[in-house]
This record gives sequence, C-alpha cells and structure tokens, in this order.
Amino acid sequence: MWRPFASTVLCLAALASKVLAQTYEAEAGVLTGVTVDTTASGFTGTGYVTGFDDAADQVAISINTTTYGVYSLSIRYRAPNGDKKATLLLDGTGAGEVALVSTNNFTSVTAGKLLLAAGAHTITIQNDWGWYDIDSITLAPAPLPAATGTFEAEDGILTGNTYIDSTSATGFSGTGFVNGFQASADSVAILVNAPSYAVYNLTVRYRSPYGEKKTSLVVNGSPSGEVDLPSSADFTTVAAGKVLLNQGSNIIAFQSDWGWYMIDAISIAVAPTPPPHKANQDPVDKFATREARSLLKYIQKKYGKKILSGQQTLEDIDWLKTNVGKKPAIAGLDLIDYSPSRVAHNATSHAIEDAFSWDKLGGITTFVWHWNAPTDLIDQPGQEWWRGFYTSATTFDIAAALANKNGTDYQLILRDLDAIAVQLKRLQSRNIPILWRPLHESVAAGWFWWSAKGPAATIELYKLMFDRFTKYHQIHNLIWVWSSPEPAFYPGNDYVDILGYDSYPALGDHGPVSSTWDSDIALVSDKKPVTLSEVGSIPDPDLLQVYHADWSYFVTWGGEFIEDNSHNPISFLKKVYNSSYVITLGEVGNFKYLL
Repeated sequence: MWRPFASTVLCLAALASKVLAQTYEAEAGVLTGVTVDTTASGFTGTGYVTGFDDAADQVAISINTTTYGVYSLSIRYRAPNGDKKATLLLDGTGAGEVALVSTNNFTSVTAGKLLLAAGAHTITIQNDWGWYDIDSITLAPAPLPAATGTFEAEDGILTGNTYIDSTSATGFSGTGFVNGFQASADSVAILVNAPSYAVYNLTVRYRSPYGEKKTSLVVNGSPSGEVDLPSSADFTTVAAGKVLLNQGSNIIAFQSDWGWYMIDAISIAVAPTPPPHKANQDPVDKFATREARSLLKYIQKKYGKKILSGQQTLEDIDWLKTNVGKKPAIAGLDLIDYSPSRVAHNATSHAIEDAFSWDKLGGITTFVWHWNAPTDLIDQPGQEWWRGFYTSATTFDIAAALANKNGTDYQLILRDLDAIAVQLKRLQSRNIPILWRPLHESVAAGWFWWSAKGPAATIELYKLMFDRFTKYHQIHNLIWVWSSPEPAFYPGNDYVDILGYDSYPALGDHGPVSSTWDSDIALVSDKKPVTLSEVGSIPDPDLLQVYHADWSYFVTWGGEFIEDNSHNPISFLKKVYNSSYVITLGEVGNFKYLL
C-alpha cells in the first residue's frame, strides 16, 4: 500500500495549483530545548525561535493543507554565526537537510519540495549545525514543469532510501536518475503537467541490472497497479499502461515493490481510441460441443461492451446475495480435492455437484485445478500434504517426469489427468460448458510445481492435458483459459481460447489493470478475449470504460477478498453489481444455445 505521506488512500482530486501560499510562524510551534526571542529585529509575527545548540533542540510547526499536491517549502531564518544546517522532518520522518547560508538579517531559503496529503501535518526543524534562528516557514504550490511530455525522475520528491545518482551508471537522460529502491516505502513522486484531462499512455525509462523487477504505480494519490520492469543492464523504456490525468498538475509516483532498480524519467502521450476487437475465433477444440461453442461466442459478443461478474465458491456467492443483493454471472469452482494425492489423504469434494446446482440457476461455471503434485509430497510442518500444489511442499520434478515417458512419474501424471477427466465427463453428460483454467499462474517465479522447471515443461504438460482430454477422453465441453501474463509460458493461440490474468493489486487499488491489459492484448494480437481470471480487488467499472480496458469477465477470490470490507468494501460491491456495465446472474440470458 502507498504510505509515504498519509495513511489513507486518496482519490483523484484537483491538485494544489490553485492554493495560495501559507505562512506559519515558528513561535507558534511546539518547542523542545529552544525559546522564543525578540532581541533581533526584522522578524515577522511576535518573535522567532532561537537556542539551537543541542542535538535534540527543535521546533515542530503544525500546518494544514486543503489539497493533495506538491508544495515548495521555504524557511525564513537568521544565521549570524556562519553557515549552518538544519535537519528537516515531515510528520516525524526525515526529509533531508537545509543549508542556512550565513546572514545577519532574516532572509528566506528554499528548503525543497514536499508531497502532502490534504489535512494536518507537522514540519519539524531540528538542530544540525546549530546556532541559528528560525522565524517562519512558508508553503506554496510547486511551480509546474513545462508540458513537454517527458519528466525527469531526479526532479521528483524522494522518500526513504532513494537518492539522486549520476555516477553508478551511464546512458541516463537529464542530470541523473533515482536509485536506492530497497525498502517498501522507498519512492519517487514526479510532478507532471498534462495539457488536457485525458487518458495517457505512460512510458517509464528505467534500468534493472539485477533481474526482472516490479514497481508500484501511484497516480494522484491512488494506487494504480504494478509496472513490470524486465531485466536490463542499460537504461531502456517500458510501456507502463494508461493513466487518467487532470489538465495541469498531476503526481505520478513509483514505490519499491521488487526493489533494486533505477528510475530515470517518464513520458506521457494521449492514448488513441483503440480499434474494435478481433476476438471472433472458433474454439481451439475443433470438436467443441454446441454449448461450449455458444459460451465462447457469448463471451465474444459481450467483449468490449460489458464485463461479466464472477465470484469464487458458492458460499461466497450466497454472501454476495445476502449483503449486496445480487449474484454474479460466473461461479468459480476448484477441482483441487479430486487430485489423487489428496484423495489418498481422504479428501472429498462436492465441486461437481456445486456446478450442477449453479447450472440449474442459469449461471456460467469456471473451474480451476489446484493440482496436488502426483507424488513426492514433503508432508512436514509448513509443507503439509494439502499444500502439495506449491513448489515448496513437494520434490516432484515435472521436467524429469515428462522426459521419461516410460517412467513411474509420467504414468502418475496420466493417472491424475484421467481422474480429473472422470469429473469433467460428468459435466459434459449434462451439457454444461466450462471455462477451464488449468496450470494457472505459470510464471518464472515458479511458486506452483507445474511451472517450477521453466516454460518448456509447463507448456508440454499443458499440451499433454489438452490432447489427453480432447483426443483420448473425448472431452469437448471445455473453453481453454490460460492465466499467465508471461509470454515465455504462453502455449500458443492454437491451444488457448481466452487469455487470463490473476490480479491482486494493493489494498484500495480498484484501477483498470491497464498495463497488463495492454500486454495481454499484444500477446494474443487482440484475437482472443482477455479476462481477469482471479482478482483480489475488483476494478472500478467506470474506470474500465474510461481506459478502454475491456476485460471480458472477473472472478473475485473468496474469503477475505470478498467478505472483509477492505479489499472490496460493501459500498463498492454495490456500485459494481448495480453498474449497467456489469452483467450479473439475472442478466446472463441464454449463453448455451446461441448457435
């Protein structure tokens, strides 16, 4: 979560460009080890603060800002005993040093820029090189940079360990770049001048010499998703998605996520209106049932016009009905406990029966399979058998198993596929089409065993499953959904009907996930629908339309993600489920027999 300047997440707002300068007298502050004096002449107010001669001496001045924005801070002071320095703190956190040039008379010095939320703050001036006098401080809106379209990171406001660097790397633009993204709160906030209120394409110039990283994006105080920074030893650029900017003053910030990267500059350009989608292909299973073909056609027809709502588990769907008043169009279910290595530990499931019930209500069903590893479960505390879909809880080597088609492990893979085929056939026998999402979240991080050995093994396993189900078992009621954004893991357009992304942004981030939307569309050449196959926080349907982020459906994960009133507050859920852009269960209509 974004926390460098306030504990609450702020929405888009008019920024500080229309706020007048405000002056606060030091003598009205809270004094520690210092006193108010009137001996010297030329002060403002009723006096000034003097006696900075001990390390703990300070004056804490309360301020109040009406608008979120970037402010310039100036300090009126006197330093008759030579050049001095003062330490600056904002709300108790270090905000740098201020050089106080020797002067016998009261004068003002620019002390830098501060990023402030609307509301109360405390600016503390603390002894550093002492023996100076503080008269007052003044806050004024920071002047806007020229609307050139490119803005240098070194001109931004730095928080935490970040610092301006110009020596550790070459090839940067401007006078330097921002380095030091280590701790979670490390950030740079860049003041941006936009020529008009519009959606802009955002480009980030960066360097990531220590491998692939991620940075959290915050736009005008609102969390706005993550930006992937592919590994690069040199400064390069990456498309960071779309951002909605006000005319004039805006703040685009980057906060450490997977740290150890450098930010050089950002560029904005008005995003053009996208062309119509080309997602009208037939199912990749050439023998797909009428119901499956019709379901895919239904999704294609709604694609770009509306979004289908979805929720994991029937229990949480009932919770939605009770608390929000509506049910989603899609129910998310899991075949996890049909995995043979879980059945061996007496696991049972009613997921298929749940699908029967949901189908009778006229809803669409999607299935994921948290596939417990076929064998080699560690089954130790913290690595229990029921965690067997995690790489950390099994020693099963999928690459080795696939390499030996005559081996025991390969036969166990087939055993597991055949066990799941039994369940899918039960659905097919009742003419229930399924949005089938196997081997989900296959990424280089490899937190699930099926992707732990890299993309080649994962893709081979996926294609084995496809062939085993469609050719050996003659299962044809599946629409094949692949939920990984990483191109290296993509099985290819001949094996995927819908491309999914599992989105878990920061708490309070209901943005359109536009960066991933753009990359997903590019991955499938806009020939397949793309979807939010899992979400923690639901994207705001209003923002989806503004950004033209036309996700075909979303499925919110269960438990805390839907019920804790934090990831998706009830007031927000009511907005979502009552939006004319969102299709709920009562609005689904006939999706099985369009053809």
